[in-house]
Amino acid sequence: MFPFFRKKSSTLTARKRDVPDGLWTKCPSCSELVYRKQMHRDHGICAKCGFHFPIGAAERIEMLLENKSFEEWDAGLESVDSLEFTGTSSYVSKLESNMKKTGRKDAVICGRGRIGEHAVALAVMDFDFLAASMGAVVGEKITRLIERATAERLPVVIVCASGGARMYEGLFSLMQMAKTSGALARHAAAGLPYIPVLTHPTTAGVMASFATLGDVIVAEPDALIGFAGPRVIKETTQQDLPDGFQKSEFLLKHGLLDMVVNRKELKSTLIQLLDYFRPHRQGEAKAS
Repeated sequence: MFPFFRKKSSTLTARKRDVPDGLWTKCPSCSELVYRKQMHRDHGICAKCGFHFPIGAAERIEMLLENKSFEEWDAGLESVDSLEFTGTSSYVSKLESNMKKTGRKDAVICGRGRIGEHAVALAVMDFDFLAASMGAVVGEKITRLIERATAERLPVVIVCASGGARMYEGLFSLMQMAKTSGALARHAAAGLPYIPVLTHPTTAGVMASFATLGDVIVAEPDALIGFAGPRVIKETTQQDLPDGFQKSEFLLKHGLLDMVVNRKELKSTLIQLLDYFRPHRQGEAKAS
């Protein structure tokens, strides 16, 4: 008689079948598996190494503003194909697919809300919409936000992230650099504060305009910040670049940034900065 053997089942296979997809993600910095729900509770920060994952615009607003204090402005503005772009895929189809993917009209959300006790005009760029490229609508919404903040004497906070100018709009995109910068100059002339928060990545036309014109320029850790990419600069200059080139910590050391702030401390830091600006600005207003 031959003994009967029970077929061994793989516990690994059974577990794999029982675990739904999308519960875990791999940290690109330390390679640890991160539980997505825990990461969301930690504002998109790896609990192991502190790596800052990209997060969406809606999550940014929820993280920074007081509950139910946000009032969106100019939500209906929508880009058009003014140049009738005829590349490998039409601009119209790109816009439509990104609207469907994100549920919004373009790459920035603007409005009014409260950070602590402070009423602010807030803009948050959404990298999920065409890499938060700056076209006419992005520039117009940010300009309107700044101008309305000037009229209502509100501080401006802009959370920046962008791949640069929107190539589908050509010079119309590049014009937004001057338009947003002019609005900020008038805002500053009125004695009102502006704080940009630079996240990964903030590049090209956005970095060369409103992203770096703040009274205090704040960035998240390890964010890529620069006009052209490191590869382009290296090929142009034919020189090796320093370690950490164009990362937040490198730019802080060399004077382009004022602060590098962990995302968990960002809201409290903004409150401290707004507290600092408020008595000075109110005193200037009374003196005038």
